Amino acid sequence: MVERRYCPCASHGGFLMLVLLFFLFLFHHAPMAAAADALPPLTLEEALGILINLSSVVGTNRWNSSTSVCNWTGVACTRSGSGSSLEVTNITLSNYNISNHSIFASICRIYTLQSLDLSRNSFTDLGGLFSTSSCRMKERLLSLNLSSNKLSQKLSDLSGFPQLEVLDLSYNLFPSENLGAYLGSFPRLRSMNLSSNKLNGDIPLSMAGSLAELVLSGNQFSGSIPQALFGYGNLTLLDLSQNDLSGAVPDEFKSLPKLQTLLLSGNTLSGKIPVSLNVTRLTRFAANRNLFSGSIPTWITKHVRMLDLSYNNLSGSMPSDFLSHPGLQTVDLTSNMLEGSIPNSLSRNLFRLRLGGNKLGGNIPNSICDGMSLAYLELDNNQLMGSIPSQLAKCKHLSLLSLASNQLQGPLPDGISNLEELVVLKLQNNSLNGHIPNTFSASLITLNLSQNSFTGQIPSRVFELQKLSTLDLHGNNISSGIPISISSSKSLIELNLGYNALTGTIPTMPTTLSTSLNLSHNYLSGSIPSDLGYLSELEILDLSYNKLSGMVPSSLGNMQSLTQLVLSYNNLSGYVPRFRQDVEIGIDGNPDLVNGTVSNNDTRTTGKRKMHNVVIIIFTIAGALVGLCVLAVITMMSLSKRIYRVEDEGLSTGESVSQIIDGHLITMNSIHTSAIEFMKAMEAVCNHQNIFLKTRFCTYYKAVMPNGSTYSVKKLNSSDKIFQIGNQEKFAREIEVLGKLTNSNVMVPLAYILTVDSAYLIYEHAYKGTVSDLLHGEKSDVIDWPSRYSIALGVAQGLTFLHGCTQPVLLLDLSTRTIHLKSTNEPQIGDIELYKIIDPSRSTGSFSTIAGTVGYIPPGEAFSHLNLT
Repeated sequence: MVERRYCPCASHGGFLMLVLLFFLFLFHHAPMAAAADALPPLTLEEALGILINLSSVVGTNRWNSSTSVCNWTGVACTRSGSGSSLEVTNITLSNYNISNHSIFASICRIYTLQSLDLSRNSFTDLGGLFSTSSCRMKERLLSLNLSSNKLSQKLSDLSGFPQLEVLDLSYNLFPSENLGAYLGSFPRLRSMNLSSNKLNGDIPLSMAGSLAELVLSGNQFSGSIPQALFGYGNLTLLDLSQNDLSGAVPDEFKSLPKLQTLLLSGNTLSGKIPVSLNVTRLTRFAANRNLFSGSIPTWITKHVRMLDLSYNNLSGSMPSDFLSHPGLQTVDLTSNMLEGSIPNSLSRNLFRLRLGGNKLGGNIPNSICDGMSLAYLELDNNQLMGSIPSQLAKCKHLSLLSLASNQLQGPLPDGISNLEELVVLKLQNNSLNGHIPNTFSASLITLNLSQNSFTGQIPSRVFELQKLSTLDLHGNNISSGIPISISSSKSLIELNLGYNALTGTIPTMPTTLSTSLNLSHNYLSGSIPSDLGYLSELEILDLSYNKLSGMVPSSLGNMQSLTQLVLSYNNLSGYVPRFRQDVEIGIDGNPDLVNGTVSNNDTRTTGKRKMHNVVIIIFTIAGALVGLCVLAVITMMSLSKRIYRVEDEGLSTGESVSQIIDGHLITMNSIHTSAIEFMKAMEAVCNHQNIFLKTRFCTYYKAVMPNGSTYSVKKLNSSDKIFQIGNQEKFAREIEVLGKLTNSNVMVPLAYILTVDSAYLIYEHAYKGTVSDLLHGEKSDVIDWPSRYSIALGVAQGLTFLHGCTQPVLLLDLSTRTIHLKSTNEPQIGDIELYKIIDPSRSTGSFSTIAGTVGYIPPGEAFSHLNLT
């Protein structure tokens, strides 16, 4: 399971929490109300004067004194305690790039405030105003959000909020100090987020007993997890991930009976998994990338839906009922030291199972697909034996199957290769034999059967797979020739057929090849085809150890992306075309072949040639060197342009190209960090044929990376100019916040690219397309009721999660075209943006009149005339 750090959203009880807060305010804040009644009433006219003065400092033109204050953007009002009048209770000034702390003098005068959001601005300090007793606003405030600023002052400057329940100070520069004493000054605090600051030292204590959510991830806290932390029995969420915590985890979780989410990832915690974690409400537990050892507790999956213990030192075997509990959805135990066999019984709701990098033995259970929900199955790098069970074909929704690097034998069952939703099939480094199946899933993108004992021919139909980008069959006993149908492949970027027994000539290759073409260690004969020179994007060409003869075509010199050319041990003659000096060229074992790229001192000449031929050769080489210099300059200019400027084929003539300003990875998952290449993503955007979806606000491109992984690149459409990209640094911060959303039913960016005029977000590719494709596509089928239920449930869970976001997240559109499918059991809601990167005032459509609050906005609300508050 991909583990992402916390973003302040909750997928449980958001609406209920609002109701509870309302009644708590009515019945438990009587002393506060009395204090407020003692103050002179703040009329709307007085609030208007304060806010008009505030707007001049903020620089907003969205507040119009001719309309009611309660209808202003970012302002909300409620009835006063007596119900006789309205009073300002909520102010949101997020993403206004405010740095002038003088606004706090005005805000402090609005003592009716219950919620204040100043997130995603440029505050460096608070001017000391919040620490003074004259700031009357502090007396009634329930929620304060100062996240994503540049605050670096002492936290003790923020004190004296007797009613505060929600405090978000994440993504700032707060230094360490006596946090325990500071947090103890909030007697009613229920939610505290201090993630991504510069806090270090010990975990703070002395907090309010009412605390339910504590997020301290992305800091530098060290030492052990203190025992006293388990005295906060109301905790439902505890996030200590991405710190420097060490030692054993105290076995005191019985004191936290309400705990639902526990995140300990990315520390150096050791010891055994605490037995007391058998808390009935714990539904998500992530402790990946630590040093936990010992065996897996028998009860740990009894109630947990999402479990990630990958990259630890766990040993022993999995309990027999470990994977069978009905609520279990995802399990990741990658890279441990587990032994024994895979349990026979799996939960019917389990759709992601990752057990790679262990020492598991025995056979793959025949019952592994009885639940029929599995979409991702990774059992690679173990010691599994026997044959691949044909029952795997019952996993109708399987998208990724990796059984690589085991001891599997026997043939590859036809039913598995024909799974309709199969996208990635990795079976390399086994002892599989027999013939390669004639047919494969039309959805297949990656096929790796290398280092096995397959025989027979390469099925010609494999090259009819229009989505296939990576084919690796090296290290088998495949004979006969390479099918000529390979030239019709539309997406192939990497082909490895080395170390087989292939004969015949080299056919025309698809021009899409860009990563590598390896035909080495075969029995190929004839000459090297000149049309290989059309592979202008190819980086590695290996034709060594064959029976090729004749001249090396001069057209190979057109391969401007080539970094390695290996022609060793053939019967080639003549000259190798000139390449850049950094191209690695191997020609050993060809006595009559001369490398034309090296200096003339290395050329093989005979002493018996006549003097005038020597002179001719010298002048020819000199001329070629001059030409090479010119070519090198042109090539470097071309490469420079290729790296920093990307031509969009869809642009009209004369329109300027886009210059890359910044590219940044958000995800911490090593699978994606090693695969994503920004230039490959931008090259995909330049080809309009890679467009697979257009929505009202975005255009989606398919990008295949050099390792064969496929990603979706979303371009934020600029036609309506609703996306605020002007401040690159702030925009980048917003996207990184969006990347911290933690819900499997919401599309979350893995990386972003900024150009001078556009922004691009990179996502995991949803191989099944959209719900619209499933219903109305060319190959639309009748959707069974379990799939309909899974899609509906997943979308509902995603919407529930968005409703619980304290960050202002907008769902720009909800339709069958914006619900993406990683599998029919895993829908993801797309077209989600942070409200703070949207500029409604610049929209040419009706977007500026969207009504709603934080979270999901129904599409029909776009036609109302209420202001967003």
